[in-house]
Amino acid sequence: MPILAIDEFAANVPEGATIAGIDLGTKTIGLAVSDLGQGFATPRKVIRRVKFTIDAKTLLAALDSDRVAGIVTGLPLNMDGSEGPRAQSTRAFVRNYAQFDPRPVLLWDERLSTVAAERGLLEADVSRRKRAERIDSAAAAFILQGALDRLSSLRA
Repeated sequence: MPILAIDEFAANVPEGATIAGIDLGTKTIGLAVSDLGQGFATPRKVIRRVKFTIDAKTLLAALDSDRVAGIVTGLPLNMDGSEGPRAQSTRAFVRNYAQFDPRPVLLWDERLSTVAAERGLLEADVSRRKRAERIDSAAAAFILQGALDRLSSLRA
């Protein structure tokens, strides 16, 4: 399935199904999954990146285990809204991943998501070592929560 706009994504992901949030890093893939009511994002275990095919199969297995109906992927835009090399890399990953998985994909502006996730972990008094392990999944949850909130307002 191609990358969809938010209104198309809402039409292709049924209510009562889970939605995944992904934060693609160069070394890890942060993952979060919504509840069945699509109200709350919960971080999942970080996927260590190895090679694209292995990464894609690991991600597919994780999404299948949570019965995910749609994927929200963070798009790392520059602060001025332009797309740099990381955004292009994210688009390439999503395009290539679509060969493994037909689920609908929504690209979500992830500017400052890692900063917000880091702030949340600091407020929770998480140690530096544990923050490093959890930051990508916390960022994925932040990305997913933004999309869930928007989907909720669209459906209301």
